[in-house]
Amino acid sequence: MTDKPSLISGVAQAFRDHGLTAALTALIGGSLTLAAAVTRKAFTNEALLERLDRELGLERDRVEHQRAEDRKADADRLDRIETDIRAMRDLMFEAFQRGRTD
Repeated sequence: MTDKPSLISGVAQAFRDHGLTAALTALIGGSLTLAAAVTRKAFTNEALLERLDRELGLERDRVEHQRAEDRKADADRLDRIETDIRAMRDLMFEAFQRGRTD
């Protein structure tokens, strides 16, 4: 367990030791501390979400760039294949035409 007293037990201890004014001061101070912790946590989470959003955007851009490169490489490969097929078709057509005339 922790050695820190809870907000309520701290207020009760301050009331017993020093009276109502100290108890109210402890209650207000504890509330402000709690509000500061919640606010800090909220801003930390917001900053984390913004950083993750930036990183996600960068990753999307990287992936889209890679996809564009892959599509270009695939299109170039397909063009080479089609050129080879056309060349083979023409070569076979010429061979067939020569074979009929001999």
